[in-house]
Amino acid sequence: MDKSKIKVQTFLSRVPLFASMRAEELDRIALGTTEVRLEKGQMVFERGDPCIGFHQVVFGQIKLSFTSAGGAEKVIELIGPGHSFGEALMFMGSPYIVSAQATEDTLLLHVAKPTIFREIDNDSSFAHKMLAGLSQRMHSLMCDMESYSLRSGTQRVAAYLLREFPEGGDQFTLAASKGVLASRLNLTPEHFSRILADLCSQQLITFKGRQISLLDRAGLRRCAE
Repeated sequence: MDKSKIKVQTFLSRVPLFASMRAEELDRIALGTTEVRLEKGQMVFERGDPCIGFHQVVFGQIKLSFTSAGGAEKVIELIGPGHSFGEALMFMGSPYIVSAQATEDTLLLHVAKPTIFREIDNDSSFAHKMLAGLSQRMHSLMCDMESYSLRSGTQRVAAYLLREFPEGGDQFTLAASKGVLASRLNLTPEHFSRILADLCSQQLITFKGRQISLLDRAGLRRCAE
């Protein structure tokens, strides 16, 4: 058996969508799967490109964004390991409505559209997993809309920090630059920096570069609420 195929199957088996598949099912998926290796800053696709499958992140991070007529970038989502993107447009047969760029060295799996449609026809449980993933993405986007509409900038930043701190841990490293995260939270970089500084002055957190330390979880939770 081809070594590259074995490698792809190994990666596929680590992806939640494919984790429960049998070896022969992974064989079929692997035939329609290609590895996409990207260096930091490389584009996966541009807005308007045709969508002929979907991507899963094995390691690294992908930024989904679009650019306004005035040149301002709006970050829609940051996609990390184990998560996917592009499924909805694949089913719709529409071109990409955002651009995708690697924010660090990244390995993606691209699964071709015919492969997915064949598995859906063969296995209803696979279709259920695809629907669950799409529903989760829709729920996340609705929560974002609610947050942008009803929450202050400080509430958004505090809630983001609380989500990122590991269970029982008091330190983490920001997943992207402050400019990217500000856009993701619908803030200007200056506003994002002022909020971080204000949380520091309240002795709720400290930060150095992209390293964030938690001083008062209860106080930060009150800010988020």
